[in-house]
Amino acid sequence: MPEPIRIPDLCNPVLTPGQQMGIDFGEKVHTELSVQAVLDAATARANSDNFGPQDFRERLALWLDEVDHDDQRTGLGRMLVFNDCVRNATARVRINDFVAAHPEVHDQQIVAPIIVVGLPRSGTTHLVNLIAADTRLRSMPLWEGQEPIPIAGEPADADGHEPRWHRCNATWLAMLDNAPMIAAMHPMAPDHIHEELELQLPDFTSYNQEWVTRAPRWRDYYLAHDQKPHYQYLRTMLKILQFQRPRERWILKSPQHLEQLGPLLDTFPDATIVMTHRDPVSVIQSAITMLTYGARMSYRTPDPQWYLEYWTDRVHRLLTASIRDRSILPADRTIDVLFHEFMADDLAMVDRIYEVARLPMTARARAEIAAYLEAHSRGKDGQVMYDLRNDFDVAPHDVRAAFDFYLNRFPVKVEVQ
Repeated sequence: MPEPIRIPDLCNPVLTPGQQMGIDFGEKVHTELSVQAVLDAATARANSDNFGPQDFRERLALWLDEVDHDDQRTGLGRMLVFNDCVRNATARVRINDFVAAHPEVHDQQIVAPIIVVGLPRSGTTHLVNLIAADTRLRSMPLWEGQEPIPIAGEPADADGHEPRWHRCNATWLAMLDNAPMIAAMHPMAPDHIHEELELQLPDFTSYNQEWVTRAPRWRDYYLAHDQKPHYQYLRTMLKILQFQRPRERWILKSPQHLEQLGPLLDTFPDATIVMTHRDPVSVIQSAITMLTYGARMSYRTPDPQWYLEYWTDRVHRLLTASIRDRSILPADRTIDVLFHEFMADDLAMVDRIYEVARLPMTARARAEIAAYLEAHSRGKDGQVMYDLRNDFDVAPHDVRAAFDFYLNRFPVKVEVQ
């Protein structure tokens, strides 16, 4: 087991020469954060301007404007946002062109998906990757989520990896160079099963923007708008992926669904809902440590207090919405997963989930899941030490006080004293 990882410069970053070089390069480059600049770049990359319905422009404009007016964002940080938006806009064009060429995509049926719903940093990632090891199920690796449509004339290599896999891997390797602790906190390797909110990014929605930028204006806009149309967009995206690589049933996950249970069930009425539960203080401590660490390249100051205040509020909103809408969940297709029980016996929890999902556990599935566990032991890439008191100058019980409404309902184990 690797030694625990302490990030001694979390709040006062000491940049490596490579990190400083990246920062300096970004300051020399002018990045125009405008809708037209993004769409022009995407049109050139996709060799098409088939952007489809134009309502996305308003959402894209807000994403760009919020970053453009943030004087704490570094030049490199501005470039990263621009490049992400171009990638998403390019995907949007290719998606529209693909559906126009293959209208039979709409005939695909998304049947009885298993959807993991829970706070970020509450075991959702481990759980979805564990179940996705069962090859009967369809899941979405990161490389596919970032580029859902293959480019004609780009064959796979001898190992079966397409160029879009290699592009995703190059991004991951660059991330490891510039932010090496990320591997221990949240793997972004190309084959890692990722959140399907990636499939909403070509529609320029989801709460993902809050993870990559300081985006309170976007949060307010997103929460003020009905997300049902964007969940229908997600359903279409799943049909596209299923059309290209068929499987019988999906395994999905996203913490965003906690506050979108209505749109989620409206879109997937026969879904099995797997809801994870963990001490909110552990969730907040883990999330804000990761975000503060990640800010060293994108922001001029890491501002740990900003992340503490923002994500304490954000987790509170997610849990409040989930309890408000709990009654709409189908009782016979919903299972609560307590983090400490899941960590104590992964396989036993998967067995329980399969029973609720009415999915037989076969010998082959059990062997595949066991093989995944052996290859991905917890802490294999190191385990980060989190410290609210020293890094964020707050006592855990002061943070926990805001969550009595949740802790009184679900018997989660207190992890941070």
